[in-house]
Amino acid sequence: MKLVSTKKLPHEGIDKILIRGTNWIGDAILTLPAVASIRATYPRAHIAVLAKPWVADIYKVFSAVDEIIIYENKFDTPTGVFRLARTLKRREFNAAILLQNAIEAAIIAVAAGIPLRAGYDSDARGLLLTHRVRRTEEIKKVHQIDYYLEMVKALGCVSVNREMNLETKISLLDAQEVLRKFIPETKKSIIGIAPGATYGPAKRWFSDRFAAVADKLDEKFSTQGILLGGKADGETVQEVQKMARVELINLAGKTTLLEAIYLISQCKLFISNDSGLMHIAGALNIPTVAIFGSTNPVTTSPVGNKSIIVRKEVSCSPCLKEKCPTDFRCMKLISVEDVLQVAQNLL
Repeated sequence: MKLVSTKKLPHEGIDKILIRGTNWIGDAILTLPAVASIRATYPRAHIAVLAKPWVADIYKVFSAVDEIIIYENKFDTPTGVFRLARTLKRREFNAAILLQNAIEAAIIAVAAGIPLRAGYDSDARGLLLTHRVRRTEEIKKVHQIDYYLEMVKALGCVSVNREMNLETKISLLDAQEVLRKFIPETKKSIIGIAPGATYGPAKRWFSDRFAAVADKLDEKFSTQGILLGGKADGETVQEVQKMARVELINLAGKTTLLEAIYLISQCKLFISNDSGLMHIAGALNIPTVAIFGSTNPVTTSPVGNKSIIVRKEVSCSPCLKEKCPTDFRCMKLISVEDVLQVAQNLL
């Protein structure tokens, strides 16, 4: 696969780069090799990432950028966009590399007076970019790591290892301190469970089945389950907690993203729908059971060599829909035993 760029970015004369990061946790994880490629190409440049506040810790902990600029909620209006652009203009960036596909990212870069603006020619923004990479039908079908990595390579950035090995960037002492904060006394193996998913119910396996898996793992291995997710996952997580016979610690919405990363790093096993937390667990090389229904594991499977996908082949999957328009067979066909067997093998 070879992507075509209108022209490559120069390797000389660029000392201040703005990267527009992606907006969701899983996407941010999958852009990390592309960010590493930009850093390897411009080792002495000051690199800043413009990112939403809820993904900032991903770039802070796992990348070698120099600065995180928070894309605050107040910028989410036409007036706010140009206020942000004025702030960026004072920084005098030489180049903007837009990992986010939206036209808004290109508008901000133009309004900020950044002379070199590079990214995919998506969302009708091609004329706003000085360095365009054609987004082919072929590239849309590859894993998201390669989707972003191939774009920056087309712009002239150097090849890097797509394996992230994020576990090497985690402080064990900090992780253990966070674990003691939330689970002060247990000596049991920690099992992380993430039954939520941001993009609608079509991505969510059933609460009673998550609960049944937790019960059976506790019977066999004497584990301590922790339920993780954001505030929006609260109702789903509470359902799992109530349905389980075993005590599960509900931490959904009670941790920062950084604390959740540390907690996941201390898990012996992680069980999750296709979600941002699943991508964190996979990239940390935590043994991960990834349950897929409506989404496509070819493009969004977790990375790492200890992740196993549980999925049933049905004619309507992947549909990529927020809500199932039919009978939800992609998830109904995944039994407790299917997930339990994989979990036991990983443990």
